[in-house]
Amino acid sequence: MMGLGLLIIRIVLGVTFSGHGTQKLFGWFGGHGIKGTGGFFDSIGIKPGIAMATMAGLSELVGGALFAIGLLTPLAALLITGTMVIAIATVHGKNGYWVTENGFEYNLLIIAVVVGVAFIGAGQYSLDALIF
Repeated sequence: MMGLGLLIIRIVLGVTFSGHGTQKLFGWFGGHGIKGTGGFFDSIGIKPGIAMATMAGLSELVGGALFAIGLLTPLAALLITGTMVIAIATVHGKNGYWVTENGFEYNLLIIAVVVGVAFIGAGQYSLDALIF
């Protein structure tokens, strides 16, 4: 049953995170696309905005996809964690913990889940289990 539980966690978190990447890169799912995200990044001091938005979007898209299928799970966790640490440092950290105040609660929860899964492994229903 642990393998099934890990599969559910990986798919929900990974697909959701990939969706966030497509919001940044392509404007899908109500996102602002690369130009809008790049403009926001510039406005908060993350420069050059478009290049950094591209890196963030790719990290989210690729990290989420790898996490969902359970391939190179530690790398996926690193990509996702890196993006969340930057989000905390640049946007959410100054607002305190709770997401209701635009704090870092959600970001920290994501970090805990992906790092925890990376430590225990992606589970039997993963490409990591098939390959390694």
